[in-house]
Amino acid sequence: MRIMMLVASAVAYFLNSAIAKARYEGKNEMNFESPLTSLVWITSLVSIALTYLISYLMIPQLGADTTQWWKLATIISCGTLAGAIIPELVKVFTSVESRHTNEVVTSAREGGASLGILSGFVAGNFSGYYLGLSMVILMGVGYYVSTMGLAEAASMLAPAVFAFGLVAFGFLGMGPVTIAVDSYGPVTDNAQSVYELSLIESVPAAEIKREFNIDVNFERAKHLLEANDGAGNTFKATAKPVLIGTAVVGLTDGLTINVQKLSLLHAPFVLGLITGGAMIYWFTGASTQAVTTGAYRAVEFIKANIKLEGITKASVADSKKVVQICTQYAQKGMLNIFLAVFFATLAFAFVEPFYFIGYLISIAIFGLYQAIFMANAGGAWDNAKKIVVVDLKQKGTPLHDATVIGDTVGDPFKDTSSVAMNLVIKFTTLFGLLAVELAVSLASKNATLTRVLALIFFLISFFFVYRSFYGMRIGAEVRSKEAHAAAD
Repeated sequence: MRIMMLVASAVAYFLNSAIAKARYEGKNEMNFESPLTSLVWITSLVSIALTYLISYLMIPQLGADTTQWWKLATIISCGTLAGAIIPELVKVFTSVESRHTNEVVTSAREGGASLGILSGFVAGNFSGYYLGLSMVILMGVGYYVSTMGLAEAASMLAPAVFAFGLVAFGFLGMGPVTIAVDSYGPVTDNAQSVYELSLIESVPAAEIKREFNIDVNFERAKHLLEANDGAGNTFKATAKPVLIGTAVVGLTDGLTINVQKLSLLHAPFVLGLITGGAMIYWFTGASTQAVTTGAYRAVEFIKANIKLEGITKASVADSKKVVQICTQYAQKGMLNIFLAVFFATLAFAFVEPFYFIGYLISIAIFGLYQAIFMANAGGAWDNAKKIVVVDLKQKGTPLHDATVIGDTVGDPFKDTSSVAMNLVIKFTTLFGLLAVELAVSLASKNATLTRVLALIFFLISFFFVYRSFYGMRIGAEVRSKEAHAAAD
């Protein structure tokens, strides 16, 4: 099956490449989202077809049942299909052609940045509903099929748990193409930046014609780069729910021991459910604070040291300093967040195994919906700006200014917090399960020591949680500088 994933992705890539070339070669205009959409769907359909074929060849009979091969293939295909349906739903909220994104533009036209930002929040919240229900329906189909004789044929204690694991496996079958379309976004974004930073528009067209024998049209080049970046923004947003969905759907796999404690009647499990939500919201704030502080310091340096009146670019030294400032605060914020998550995982794993299971379930579910909301709200704000620039040709107008503000808010949403949520969930799951095993082993010998270690780890984690804001905030340093200036 794993080899099949790679084969399906390769076949879909070459097939889609041939289709795109036939459709768009020589055309002056194209919808940049179309080839990416067809790639996702072709990969999904090829994967599903191969899943049924391989299932038939590998398990034509399970026990005395000769029908389980297509039932197991159907369960896996629910996950594979989710990898194609979710991007379609994300496009409803983030595409430059979507009504939600156009609503952001309409709101900003009369209400400025504030109403534009509120419309982005609306798009993000609505997307959580539709994407969440799509996952529930597909998981529900997988569960229903698992009740059709799987327990008897394979002597399973919990066929539903096994089914959810197969749905997650189907999700992962779309992994290569999901990563590919996710990578498309940064490439198109950086292509636009490279074009602007190259200052190629200052080179006379006659010189380019003489040296490279091509006729240049800078306005058309900028138009195509902007339009392509809009497609990149959409497909960057599609990857987050797919990647995090694999963690959420597969989380139940293995939860078949002492299941009576996976209950609201078991207090540690309930407390773990509440704790996970707290960590996700802290993480969102801490990652955004790191962006805010780094951006403030970069702008502060630019205003104090870089004078752009009458020149077209800053010096290399000043540019390097801005990059250094941004990198410094990114690394500082990352260190605080990682250590807080690391020691929190240890602390909660040492409290009680089912407390930690509740915690895992909670961060997975809270993290999924928070990531969906932030990625799609950010995508809607970013592509609202693209509509203004590419379709309406209103760059430099008050409407453009309003959508730029929305895009600035959306960048940490879609490019920082939502992206990193996937890593937080998967790190906590993998590392935490090892920590739980260690804690259980230690508790059987010295329960008091286990509780003491849990407290120590929590205090260390809390220190870095505290530091992620109070050690990163802008205000303290600003007041300190003002005090020194007043004293001078």
